[in-house]
Amino acid sequence: MLLGTALLKQLTILFLSWRQLARNSRDMIWFTDTLWHYPLLPLSVLYALCIKLRCHLYRWQLFASWQPPIPVIVIGNLTVGGSGKTPLVIWLVQQLQQQGLQVGVISRGYGGNYGGQAQLVYQDSLPQEVGDEPVLIVQRTGVPMAVAIRRSQAVERLLQHYPLDLIISDDGLQHYGLQRQLEWLVIDGKRRFGNGHLLPAGPLREGLEKIGSVDALIVNGGDPQPNEHLMQLQFQQAVNLLTNETVPLNTLSTATVAMAGIADPQRFFAQLTQHGVNLQQKIAFADHQPYQLAMLQSLTPAEQPLLMTEKDAVKCRAFAQANWWYCPVETHLSAASTMLLINQVLDKIADGTTTI
Repeated sequence: MLLGTALLKQLTILFLSWRQLARNSRDMIWFTDTLWHYPLLPLSVLYALCIKLRCHLYRWQLFASWQPPIPVIVIGNLTVGGSGKTPLVIWLVQQLQQQGLQVGVISRGYGGNYGGQAQLVYQDSLPQEVGDEPVLIVQRTGVPMAVAIRRSQAVERLLQHYPLDLIISDDGLQHYGLQRQLEWLVIDGKRRFGNGHLLPAGPLREGLEKIGSVDALIVNGGDPQPNEHLMQLQFQQAVNLLTNETVPLNTLSTATVAMAGIADPQRFFAQLTQHGVNLQQKIAFADHQPYQLAMLQSLTPAEQPLLMTEKDAVKCRAFAQANWWYCPVETHLSAASTMLLINQVLDKIADGTTTI
């Protein structure tokens, strides 16, 4: 039994090391000053032509674009991978709920196996069915939420069940089949836009000219540039998955193993170190990584803390162990940015104009 556990642990570490090597190779091409992206530039040109043609087809109304009966706010990014959209969605939902507004949220439900048709998300929904981020959003806010590949179907499903004032789309900036009143662009403050090239030579899903057409620029960490709102993701506490016990992070003085299945695991690890957590090992999984009990049990002995992100935790509650902890994230923007952004939402709701 002990031999089997040790072998599983070594195989898990070997696989994760290979996965991290692949991630580092991609990041070297996209986010560092190298020449490795040059052979991929012809494919990026082809990708750019396809993107422009698709946008024109929507503007010429050759592709259908649906206008919902209530306003839509899209929170998205230009780069592949996460940039902090979901924490901003949670923050915005909470801010608007305090204003007395009835808010709904839609998402594609990445990582879910629901089949693509519109599906409502509840607090006890399974992350493997509807996606980890939708479950996290609902558990944190109680907001009505639906997932679907076609986001218009998600909106329709919500409106069939809830009286809503507006819809927030978690991601979907490039989903022009759904018309919207507001577009907020979230930028990773550390990586920004990488080498500035479109896929596959760079990380961009569409060109940087999009920056000039969005309604707000929110930068996640780093140093904000002019006209950008600084968003800071902070955590001070650790919560036990099994007992819900809450302790200050710096009380986890025992050598700790940290894991993260998010777009930028290194940011999570760096924040833990800044809070004085004694990290013995840092394990990076793929974004939206599904987990099983044996996979995580093999990472630590029973008495050693295993610390994970809140997004990871929603996928582990069903088989949580006594030594597993997670860090709930709190999103902070300045009072001035908060007032400007919320007033922007309220003004657009009253205005009712639509962009495609």
